[in-house]
Amino acid sequence: MSAAGIGKRMKFSEDQSRARDAIVTRLRAAGVDLASGELGPAPREGPAAALAVLGKAGSGKTALLVDIAGALAEAGLEPVGGDYEPRRARGRRSFAVLAPTNKAASVLRARKVPATTLHRILYIPVYDPEFEKIAKWLTTTGAPRPAVEGLDDAMLDRIKNFYDMHDSVPGAMAIAGLSGSDFITGWTRREEPLDVALVDEASMLDERQFEDLTEIFSTLILFGDPAQLAPVGQSGSMVFEKLPEASKPMLSRIHRQSADNPILDLAHALRDGIGFEDFEAEVEAAALKDGRIVIAPRADPDLMARAPMLVWRNATRLRLIQAFRTAHGAPETALLPGEPLICDGIELPLKHRKKRIDLEARGLIKGAQAIYLGPGKRAGFARLHIVGAEAPTVGAAAIIKIEAPGRDEPIIASAARMGAAFVHGAATTIHKAQGSQWPAVQVFAPDLYAAAGSGRNEAGIPLWRRLAYVAVTRAEERLIWVRRYAMARPARALGVADLG
Repeated sequence: MSAAGIGKRMKFSEDQSRARDAIVTRLRAAGVDLASGELGPAPREGPAAALAVLGKAGSGKTALLVDIAGALAEAGLEPVGGDYEPRRARGRRSFAVLAPTNKAASVLRARKVPATTLHRILYIPVYDPEFEKIAKWLTTTGAPRPAVEGLDDAMLDRIKNFYDMHDSVPGAMAIAGLSGSDFITGWTRREEPLDVALVDEASMLDERQFEDLTEIFSTLILFGDPAQLAPVGQSGSMVFEKLPEASKPMLSRIHRQSADNPILDLAHALRDGIGFEDFEAEVEAAALKDGRIVIAPRADPDLMARAPMLVWRNATRLRLIQAFRTAHGAPETALLPGEPLICDGIELPLKHRKKRIDLEARGLIKGAQAIYLGPGKRAGFARLHIVGAEAPTVGAAAIIKIEAPGRDEPIIASAARMGAAFVHGAATTIHKAQGSQWPAVQVFAPDLYAAAGSGRNEAGIPLWRRLAYVAVTRAEERLIWVRRYAMARPARALGVADLG
């Protein structure tokens, strides 16, 4: 399909057309003429000049990104994927569709866009030497007992005892409250120059990621929502705010879902000056008029089995997970088939890069949602249904942690030597839910009330409003506003029959 054909098949609004024209102009200046299909050499004169297409939920950013990605492929640019090797693309123009998280990338892949995370393209992890000392001590006969800041002798003894029983380094580290991300002290940037980048969920980029993107890519097109949550530790600011106004075309018309959808109406009701009580009153009024908005007196564990409850505080997350498991009669130290999980990363040494790529290609990526099917044929293995994967049933080495309130150490329900790490998926924080959507979403209102009472702001905007905006817009079809710390009785037992 030609770029012109894509444009004719997609009916653009006036603001989308202006934004697309700005992108086409920027690409033409970089030697990519979408109208004629002619390609020139990639510019290499300093950092890329970024263009940011901005708009709130439903304004058509993703539709525009999909259109531009298709036009670039039709023009002959080679898509850069997660298994990218720079030598293969030498001498050819290329483009990458990137997102800050695997969740956001998977949303684009569901629309047939070859998206991957910017970390897989840009960075190589650097592991903490203290972790390497512990791993060597556990796995090598005669290795000296390490002295590690923050881990006393009693904790090292517990780590060693767990390893002697289960032969799992990641599991032993989890006993100390550490996960794979804690083993990584930083990231070494790839040095090979790249070409055109389309970056979704740009509100999630931090300053360093943005700087690295501009230095590695010759052309950078961002797509972002200025109303979302900014990266933690960045004072509520987003990287595109510093760009010239001419480089920030704004989308304002609502496209995704119908214009009268109450979910989007609520998202856009989070206007300047509105307080939590007034917003909650609008939620109640919407629920009286439309069945797609529900006021619930308690959490629904049946929904939590397939879509996590969205919360602000980690303590709330742990309380709800424990209540969910108690409601289903789950044993303390083991999982029931049908329990939800969230992948917390692939805990493999760097030398096992090919194995990591294979697991990620099968959908086992950080942030991926999975359903536990049962134990695998070997110790430490689990059978899993990876939500959204093309071949969802996977058997994999798994390190599964079950956390609970007041418990310093998680229970390790599965302890492989190395592989995919998981936490329970019945609840998750709103920050970690960015980039994801589910047909029906439960939002835990008491946490938003607590955020409102905290008086915290991000870039002059009350934090609770940003949290509410992100939480509400995770719902595709139905939004459930949960009012109290209470768990309903399950209407059905946990199971996997619905997974087909």
